[in-house]
Amino acid sequence: MTDKKNLRTPIVCVMGHVDHGKTTLLDKIRGTAIVSGEAGAITQHIGATEVPIDVIVDKLGDPRLRDRFMVPGLLFIDTPGHHAFTTLRSRGGALADLAIVVVDINEGFKPQTYESLQILKRFKTPFVVVANKIDRVGGWVSYKNMPFAATFKKQSGDVQARIETKLYEVIGELYNQGFAAERYDRVTNFQNTLGVVPVSAFTGEGIPDVLMVLLGLAQRFLEANLQYSATGPGVGTVLEVKEEKGLGATLDVILYDGTLKKGDTVVIGSLGEPIQTKVRALLKPRELSEIRYESKFQQVNKITAAAGVKISAPGLEGALAGAPIRVATEETLEEIVAQVKSEIDEVRIDTGSVGILIKADTLGSLEALVHEFQKDEVLIRKAEVGDISHRDAIEASTVEDPLFSVLVGFNVKVHPDAREFLQESTVKVFTSDVIYRLVEDYQKYVKEQKELAEKKIFETIIRPGKFKILPGCVFRQSKPAVVGVRVLGGVVRTNADVMLENGNVVGKIKGLQSDGENIPSARVGKEVAMAIDGATVGRQIKEGDVLYMNVPERHAKVLEHEIYNSLSTDEKETFDIFLELKRKDNPFWAK
Repeated sequence: MTDKKNLRTPIVCVMGHVDHGKTTLLDKIRGTAIVSGEAGAITQHIGATEVPIDVIVDKLGDPRLRDRFMVPGLLFIDTPGHHAFTTLRSRGGALADLAIVVVDINEGFKPQTYESLQILKRFKTPFVVVANKIDRVGGWVSYKNMPFAATFKKQSGDVQARIETKLYEVIGELYNQGFAAERYDRVTNFQNTLGVVPVSAFTGEGIPDVLMVLLGLAQRFLEANLQYSATGPGVGTVLEVKEEKGLGATLDVILYDGTLKKGDTVVIGSLGEPIQTKVRALLKPRELSEIRYESKFQQVNKITAAAGVKISAPGLEGALAGAPIRVATEETLEEIVAQVKSEIDEVRIDTGSVGILIKADTLGSLEALVHEFQKDEVLIRKAEVGDISHRDAIEASTVEDPLFSVLVGFNVKVHPDAREFLQESTVKVFTSDVIYRLVEDYQKYVKEQKELAEKKIFETIIRPGKFKILPGCVFRQSKPAVVGVRVLGGVVRTNADVMLENGNVVGKIKGLQSDGENIPSARVGKEVAMAIDGATVGRQIKEGDVLYMNVPERHAKVLEHEIYNSLSTDEKETFDIFLELKRKDNPFWAK
């Protein structure tokens, strides 16, 4: 057995769709212990709740479990949203050791559910799926705080069948996302199969099972990763930068290694040079029993990982959410400043050449966004943390290519002066709080733009066409010659030159008529009257001749290399013959 004393509490992040019960679940995990009269047992941190192993074992109702688990408890990150997961990063990886993905068993998967799964897959974070709201399944009878297996047994046969059906819909969807999953009590090996725990966060049914599975995962996967030095210098991640009354700018921080003391020198990531400052105060939330105090925080002199704490210090204004914070000594200061700076530069992109502009609310979400866009080979010109400013708007508007005159904002606001400017400009703006939605919307936009561009090219480009002068259909000899023709392939149109099979250009189509009506073009199979300027019937052209549209070289290049696949079969055939005729004397024509 490893020494218990040096194991830190695993950090657990709760993810999933907004209304699927993340907060209720956390409240239930927290609340039961407070309700059962152990007010001191559960520690509130800033942005996190620590549930000690004793409370969990007590909840599971089996004191023998106390010796089975080495971890001292679980630290739940209780900032709402799966953004906490992407915000909490440690050297390019995810800070959370474990995760819970909450899904409403009745509603199934939503965009944020898919997003959570994608992120977890990318970081290879062990997690459990909580299928919430079983109490909403028709006919369900609640037994408060009971383990799932016990409450499930007490339900009627058709309720059990309903639960199983819904559960297998969730398991099927997980399978589609690339995860093998099964109801948690049927899983033999959690290393290759995801456990799905049916619960009601509202009644507490199934909550003991969630805690049990989490402890199992912690034990199995994390023993090696949870070692920390209780005496080493503190390392953490900034959750949020907040203005607090009477304190100015403060940082909510999750410390995941070492110790942080009042008076320590800390280095914090920001957009410019890293911030160096001294900790003025470490603040934790007051206990529930101390509500009578004016201030909602109490000062502590030091904290040890893993923990959430609020830091008050001078000069925190430029700090970035998701940035590293590290304790430094005089000897290590320079080295740590360099490390923190390089960690931020790895994520930020400021290439200034071509590409879209990306803004995100935290360093972690920026990293995730950049990763997704790069995976799709989208060029990025600039990526940074912060709201969309007037400067961003102006910068995007100087880009000529509509595919890159684009601003993408994840979970950020658009400043009023930027909004005003953008309304007048042609810049395309995408904002959302789902990363995959932004990527999809941008892809859709690119597709539409390309189709528009093709359409424009199609409207101006002279396309391949082939026609025959019909015998007995000469209506006028010359100036212009007017003849009846049949279109044999492709399209014929007005204002375009025509050539014979020998390559001689013999004139220009002045007009086309069908049933006495003037028409701009005629497709394969049509018989129309054609006026040809510059040709005389009996000299340059005669009845029975086959002629081609003389596609200019520049157009032929576009046709061959850019839009060949969108030509119809008869256009392709006509075009191939036309190219052969042109290349007989000059093999490099239009190459």
